[in-house]
Amino acid sequence: MAKDMEKWDVEDQTFWNQTGKGVANRNLWISIPNLLCGFAVWLMWGIITVQMLNAGFPFTQAELFTLTAIAGLTGATLRIPASFMIRIAGGRNTVFLTSALLIPPALLTGLFLQDPETPLWKFQLAALLSGIGGGNFAASMSNISGFFPRRQQGLALGLNAGLGNFGVTTMQILIPTVMTIAIFGAIAGDPIALIRDSGTLIGRIEAGTPTYIQNAGFIWAAILIPLVTLAWFGMNNLKPLSPDMTGTMSSFGKVLGLYGIGFVTSVIGLYLYLPAPTGLGLLNPFVAVVLICVATLIALRMIPGRVGSSMGAQFAIFKDKHTWSMTILYILTFGSFIGFSMALPLSITVIFGFTNVEVDGVMERVANPNAPSALTYAWIGPFIGALIRPPGGWLSDKFGGSIVTQWVAAVMVIASGAAGYVMMLAYQSQTPEQYFFIFLVLFLIIFAATGIGNGSTFRTIGVIYNREQAGPVLGWTSAVGAYGSFVAPIVIGEQVRGGTPEYAMYGFAVFYALCLILNWWFYLRPGAYIKNP
Repeated sequence: MAKDMEKWDVEDQTFWNQTGKGVANRNLWISIPNLLCGFAVWLMWGIITVQMLNAGFPFTQAELFTLTAIAGLTGATLRIPASFMIRIAGGRNTVFLTSALLIPPALLTGLFLQDPETPLWKFQLAALLSGIGGGNFAASMSNISGFFPRRQQGLALGLNAGLGNFGVTTMQILIPTVMTIAIFGAIAGDPIALIRDSGTLIGRIEAGTPTYIQNAGFIWAAILIPLVTLAWFGMNNLKPLSPDMTGTMSSFGKVLGLYGIGFVTSVIGLYLYLPAPTGLGLLNPFVAVVLICVATLIALRMIPGRVGSSMGAQFAIFKDKHTWSMTILYILTFGSFIGFSMALPLSITVIFGFTNVEVDGVMERVANPNAPSALTYAWIGPFIGALIRPPGGWLSDKFGGSIVTQWVAAVMVIASGAAGYVMMLAYQSQTPEQYFFIFLVLFLIIFAATGIGNGSTFRTIGVIYNREQAGPVLGWTSAVGAYGSFVAPIVIGEQVRGGTPEYAMYGFAVFYALCLILNWWFYLRPGAYIKNP
């Protein structure tokens, strides 16, 4: 079958049955594993930094938190230009190239992890490039939405997004496992001995055990090579939905150009935010996010031709107050899901992996021999959050999206405040492991709430906006919500460094309470703008 589909009318039942259904399903099932790997490469630093700490890499805890934040910020920023790729470059061309672009950061990560003396800036570069995996979500969702008729888009997009989100859990299970095995032989280099106990899903690994930490990067390159090959030979460009697509190489140039804009604004923002010697340290993370968003939008609007014109048309959504309310509510849900997915593994290691011991009359933090392994438990939360997303949509269809969001926000206020208190007790304790079970339960509750809330906010956007407006609003909110992967590690890392990890969770609880009020005011109070959409 031709790679470029000249005719595409899936609302025509005859065309759908004879041609469209088979093409659409094939593209969906090739898209899903590519998107899964995108999430995995984007978020792998949450696990890698834990093992870097266990293997004695000479970086501070704050510097390790920064690596996860860099990947998070870049991935969120790249979602903005990625929203426009399908129209100008085609689905097959875009998915193939954006998935292939994940291979270089995977290889670089593996190479850099071979040597504990690798300078920090090289890991920061690899983390920056890993953000491509975060940006790929917007392009992937935009592509799949065009393959299916309206009556089936909910299921198709749910499968693409939901199974793609399992890249977080897949990564958190697979990376600790492959670190224990010489699966690439001499090609991967020599193992590195752990200086602290570690763990996997199946058990503890004692200090002194050789570990192939470099496999954390190499494994994704090995998986991606057949997947991008499958995308090239098995997917299609839909010419009616990509009217500005020209030749293949021209399309590749457009994709690289759009991602180039996102990288430039991300690097400038990071340089202004990160402390010396990496950057200038002039901005706090929230100001950095706002400036990067605005700079990216302005840069896209200034592109000459159809892309710039299309971007200008999208700006109409910013005149609608519901765009801003739903953006904040999506930060509540997906922003929290992705942020805690990034920050939780290293948070477990830092808070429970050390204990307070009095040395010469002074309390010092030393390694805790009874510490739980982050690599054993960190995957459970994202797994629950992704698994419960479809029930969240079902509950919203039954009771209304905003009422479900209201309950989600209330649960997150209480659970976050309680988690902060438990984190304080653990951080100050000589036996922090005694608080780990309740800590884990509270975070599982938070992840479950975010998963349900992802479904409810998507449902609300679908009710508030018509078909033409819903797409741009979903693209914008997904990009801004993804900045949680940058903010959460930074905020938690800074508070851990100051000895007050609880303040981060108390701050999140306050934000969730404000979301509770916002949701009630816009959608649930008597005389609400739109009643329980």
